[in-house]
Amino acid sequence: MNFTHLAAFFSVVETGSVTAASERLHVSQPALTREIRELEERFGVPLFDRLPRGMQPTEAGRLLADFAAQIFSLAEAAETAIGEFAGLTRGHLGIAASRTIAVYLLPPVLDEFRRLYPGISIDLAVSNTEHVEEAVLAHERQIGLVEGPYDAAVFDAVVIGHDELIAVASPVHPLNRKRKLRADALGRAELVMREPGSGTRSVVEQAYAQHGFELSPKLSVGSPEAIKRLLRHGRAVAWVSRHAVAEELASGTLVQLPVVDLKIGRELSMIWRKARGLSPSARAFHTLIGQMLESTPA
Repeated sequence: MNFTHLAAFFSVVETGSVTAASERLHVSQPALTREIRELEERFGVPLFDRLPRGMQPTEAGRLLADFAAQIFSLAEAAETAIGEFAGLTRGHLGIAASRTIAVYLLPPVLDEFRRLYPGISIDLAVSNTEHVEEAVLAHERQIGLVEGPYDAAVFDAVVIGHDELIAVASPVHPLNRKRKLRADALGRAELVMREPGSGTRSVVEQAYAQHGFELSPKLSVGSPEAIKRLLRHGRAVAWVSRHAVAEELASGTLVQLPVVDLKIGRELSMIWRKARGLSPSARAFHTLIGQMLESTPA
């Protein structure tokens, strides 16, 4: 159905005449009459009774007018909703985030975002980097927040912050008594690492491989909190995000080991599917998280 024809028809129904409808729509009377005639030909029934003093809809015309009223009401509602969406007064944002970002960096960002945009609801899924990528690729989440390498062939991305991975252990661990440590020695110790697919693990493995160091983890654990609790027992060591152990380092329950020949930094990234633009809420989230994470010490 041609919406121009429908608009001409509905305007005549509301005003009662071609003259009044043409003035409302700012078109000539012959053009408006042609629109209505083409619509009647399209349906194969007359839509108006032509009277000496105006136009009166037929039974078919009244039926079509009811549908037209609903159609134009929905069109107006859609325009209003999209305008509110673009203005960030309503909407929904689905996010997938890797565990370090989700647990240690996102809470204040989410709290501030909700304060700024109370009409936007947020759904956060927490997993490792591999599963975050899968969720974004499957359209289950609009954006992903990752700490490790991502597939640049299928994702667009922006850097939202930086992080440092450091070697930590309990204060009573024998390696804490040394003034200098080599990364190789740490790689052969009772090393606990995140699970395969984790961004943290991928970054550590790449750093060791680039320097030709040996890396032989004795235990894989899928939770940063579980790793920290394990370290407190005194036997294990781990490479973890400085953000993840900030409180423990401040309180002295964990210590940073003095590794002198390996520094591991990484970028924190926001990813989304190529050829899929960011929604207004996702753009606003990107701006906010970039501002807040860049102001957070690594």
